[in-house]
Amino acid sequence: MHESPQSAQPGISKTRRLLGRAPRTRSVIAATGLLVICAAPFASARTGGPLREGVRNGTTTSETQVISNIASSTGPTGGYSTRQSNLSPSGGGAVYGCRSAVGGSAAVPRAQNPCIRANNLSTGFAFEFNASDGAVAGLITVGAGGEATKPFITNATGVATGLNADRVDGKHSEDITKDAVAVSQALKPFAQVNDGGAASATRGVPANGVSNPAGSGTYSIVFTGDLSACALQATITGGAPGMITVTPTVAPDKATTTVDVRTWNGNNMDADRGFHLSANC
Repeated sequence: MHESPQSAQPGISKTRRLLGRAPRTRSVIAATGLLVICAAPFASARTGGPLREGVRNGTTTSETQVISNIASSTGPTGGYSTRQSNLSPSGGGAVYGCRSAVGGSAAVPRAQNPCIRANNLSTGFAFEFNASDGAVAGLITVGAGGEATKPFITNATGVATGLNADRVDGKHSEDITKDAVAVSQALKPFAQVNDGGAASATRGVPANGVSNPAGSGTYSIVFTGDLSACALQATITGGAPGMITVTPTVAPDKATTTVDVRTWNGNNMDADRGFHLSANC
């Protein structure tokens, strides 16, 4: 068998001889090579490969960094390193999940690394949330909720502009005001007593807590609670001169304090006199 003059030519490679055989052969070889080159990036979900649409990509073991140098923009787009948007009326823009455990201290618990961190290295905003048409901007939930959970922790103690804290410690502002007034009043019990031993106005005195038990110039006023740490003040009422003394006695169970009041006229004689008695606690 004799070789053709073309195949026998010295210095011509086997590949060139193959490609030179026929147009159809050259086309098949070129198409095969193009298929291998184009299909290689999509052949597996290995890390380090291109981002694949519509499927789960491989699990990475190092950060994927997107670094940009883009100026801000007032237009509808531009000014951000990446942009994610979902055109579906029922869909979201992005989901970020992690499994970060709690670290930090008991006073200031902190995740080792939070699932999302926005860190502005300059003086502008670190984040911005906007609900263009909704009545509620967002939702923060913590586990099952309740008194043991907190929506967030901050070291900023200034007034949040536009924030309306309608409830504090589970109470409305009206309730807080009422409680504050009640506490203040409870620290200032008093009794207004006429010369016959009848009370015209009292605070912190139970029913039938005012009496005239032992004749002229003697009165007994029972206050609720322990007044041993309070300062008592009594004043004779009316234009005539007179004197008054007070002697408090706290009950053994400290549930009440009985104040014995003695009054005299201007001649140092026992006499029924009207008076005001108050305690500053």
